[in-house]
Amino acid sequence: MNGLRRFSPPVLAQLFWASNFVVAALVVDEFSPIELTWLRWVGAAPILVLVAWWLEKPSWRAAVREWPLHTLQAILGMVGYTLFLYAALATTSPVTASVISAINPAIIALAAVVLLGERILKLGVFGIIISTVGVLIVVFSGSTEGGLVFSPGDLLMLGAISVWTAYVIISRRVTTPPITATAVQAALSIVVMLPLLAIFGAPGLTSGVSAEAWFGLAWIIVFPSALAYLFWNIAVTNLGPSKTGVFLNLLPVFTAVIALAFGDVITIGQAVGGAIVLTGVFLTTRPGATRGADAAHPPTGPVATAAPAPPADPAEVSAEVSAASSGAPDAPAAPEPPRS
Repeated sequence: MNGLRRFSPPVLAQLFWASNFVVAALVVDEFSPIELTWLRWVGAAPILVLVAWWLEKPSWRAAVREWPLHTLQAILGMVGYTLFLYAALATTSPVTASVISAINPAIIALAAVVLLGERILKLGVFGIIISTVGVLIVVFSGSTEGGLVFSPGDLLMLGAISVWTAYVIISRRVTTPPITATAVQAALSIVVMLPLLAIFGAPGLTSGVSAEAWFGLAWIIVFPSALAYLFWNIAVTNLGPSKTGVFLNLLPVFTAVIALAFGDVITIGQAVGGAIVLTGVFLTTRPGATRGADAAHPPTGPVATAAPAPPADPAEVSAEVSAASSGAPDAPAAPEPPRS
């Protein structure tokens, strides 16, 4: 029973984030990607505010003082990643999208080398190469033209992981606690997207949508957008960042299981390519693959929203200083949850 209490929160978080891929693919035909993204954050923002107030008791004034960073994060993560993901799901399968998304930790590690001066070791390079091969296998297996042809959805997912990489790199400058940052960015996303709604309209809302689509939207608001972040942060508290980060590899697995339950067909290429991607991600994000800041920042997306780790407790800072002076290795940072 104790093990169930400890390990069920990270498992549930990945399950809820995985459901976003499948449910969004079902409702994106009735809600446009712009509508679905905007309505998601309209519904999720109040819930996230309540969860942040309950768990983190934040200083909202301090969070608001970082509004330039939060606005940029909202544009990149809440709006950018989600729009790319939902647009992609109109032309690619949820399983393919989740497998391509799973390569994001390797891309982030590479970006950290270029932009943050981290050093990537041979193990990390090998993991990035393996992950890329796995994605190519998935794309190749999904091509109907007998060659390596990216569908529009596949290309949109590459855009999604690109903006998510930028989100994670910038998030290291944010000091607002994670759920509070997510809540603030969700609220800002509602405002940021108003010009898009004014230009492109809301065709789904004006023409009417089915009860099933409204139920799908409600699911996305409550489970992937709110409860998943609650369970994720509980897991980080109970298990620590390193053990919790291992559960991120369940995202494409759960996506495949849920897709099968909804009648989708999983190809051999998707299964083999997905396994290769997970192997590469494991090698890239395991301790010793990079030196510098933590590289285990998947998306997921994830929309999975990843927020920066909360500020360190003074006692922890003192302990880290002592460890550094004694030559002990740095403790890993809290892994970013996927944005899905």
